[in-house]
Amino acid sequence: MITVSEIASKVQPSLTRKLFNMAKQYDNVIDFTLGDPDVHTADGIKSAACNAIINNKTRYSQNAGLLELRQAIQKYNEQKENLCYNADGEIIVTVGAMEGLFLTLLATINKGDEVIIPAPYYVNYVQMVNICGGIPVIVSNDANPLRISTEAICKAINSKTKAILLNTPSNPSGMVVTDDELRVLAKIAIENDLMVITDEVYKCLIYDGIKRPRSIASFEGMKQRTIYINSMSKEFCMTGYRLGYVCGPEGIISAMTKLQENVVACAPLPSQYAAIEALRIDVDYSANMASIFSNRRNTLVREFSTINGLVCKAPEATFYAMIDISKTGMKSEEFAYALLKSVQVAVVPGITYGDMCDNYIRIAFTLNEEKIVEGIRRIKKFVEGL
Repeated sequence: MITVSEIASKVQPSLTRKLFNMAKQYDNVIDFTLGDPDVHTADGIKSAACNAIINNKTRYSQNAGLLELRQAIQKYNEQKENLCYNADGEIIVTVGAMEGLFLTLLATINKGDEVIIPAPYYVNYVQMVNICGGIPVIVSNDANPLRISTEAICKAINSKTKAILLNTPSNPSGMVVTDDELRVLAKIAIENDLMVITDEVYKCLIYDGIKRPRSIASFEGMKQRTIYINSMSKEFCMTGYRLGYVCGPEGIISAMTKLQENVVACAPLPSQYAAIEALRIDVDYSANMASIFSNRRNTLVREFSTINGLVCKAPEATFYAMIDISKTGMKSEEFAYALLKSVQVAVVPGITYGDMCDNYIRIAFTLNEEKIVEGIRRIKKFVEGL
């Protein structure tokens, strides 16, 4: 008799996907669930992928990815992040940032190791740590549930702590970890001999004149203890290409490359050639992204300001907003299910991102402004009918 493994039986589908799937039951739904932007991939990037297929560049690459792509990543990060990683040894190309994160944990976490995850957190972090045998330790900020607390992180450290998993800008909150906070976290990591895994896939979407955030890897003494994760998905609207990358110490990248051989062999070759084009220094394929989503964010905040009982503060970055629903007296799951059933608008319950977010829902403003306005009009109708 075939039975499901203990690990597989403990993994639960996220509420994000649950609401996304439920939304498919309706014909006229406004779906704010997934962080999958409707902006199309630039023609030059699409052409690079198509040309790879036409020219039969569709076989395997090295397990770590095409050297040409790793060299492009090296140059891009030197210019954008002031981070210097050697293409031949310190960079691996992965099937999205998600596989990059999973391989990072698999290569570094032993059974029983604790990984500190500041809340609110990306939905898959906790389950990935569990799958890899680690223990996720969620820390929150009682004063402001949407921001990290360096004090809470420090208090959570003990002899079993192996790593801090950082996400900035944050999905779901849209908050940016400040340089001062990063400086404190770097000091904490060095003093306690901890690794920092930093997921920075949204730093291309920064608003209100906030400068592109520094990576914690750029602080003195941190490069050798930081694993830097990024993706082509958000910056270049390439979600379906499934192409990410990880930069870090050579020993860790070597271990991840061995694991990659046994998981997916390598990332898809047409996607790798598309990424080479996207990362060209002389063409800025992501130049208009921040402007597009800044306009959408402003529309979102303006429309929510007309709804009594809901509070929407403008996010500093990303294409997500957390909406405070506490004045409705409903918790996040109850609100989300009732909203979908009543007016066919799909949102993500805040409890997805930690217990402290149960008074929130998350909206991904990845739809055009007309749909955003219509979706919020329906939300207003729902709230007024409570």
